[in-house]
Amino acid sequence: MSENNKAALVEANAAVTRGDYEGFLSFCTDDTLWVFVGDRTLRGKEAVRRWMAATCRQGPPGLTVDHLIAEGDFVTALGGVSTRSEDGKVAHHSYCDVWRFRGGKMAELKAFVVESEPGSPSEA
Repeated sequence: MSENNKAALVEANAAVTRGDYEGFLSFCTDDTLWVFVGDRTLRGKEAVRRWMAATCRQGPPGLTVDHLIAEGDFVTALGGVSTRSEDGKVAHHSYCDVWRFRGGKMAELKAFVVESEPGSPSEA
């Protein structure tokens, strides 16, 4: 099961980097819960859809995944993400996402995201 969840996350992330946000959302449960530790909580697919539309106005994020660790219903991803703001500036972040799967779909995310320097390795 954990390898299937890992493969699903890889496919979902590929959809995001193509700008296919609905394709990404098809991997999420309707009641998905996203907790950005120290920032915000998104409840449900519609809240995630609105957040993605606001965050990705200037195009899809650049996403790197350095490590995927799967166990049972959980997949942890470590990597980096970059987004472009409306004024054209690129913001770089390192992240650790802990996903909980239910029925083969992403039901819950706990995301730890910190700003990083351009070109810095996303792994410690």
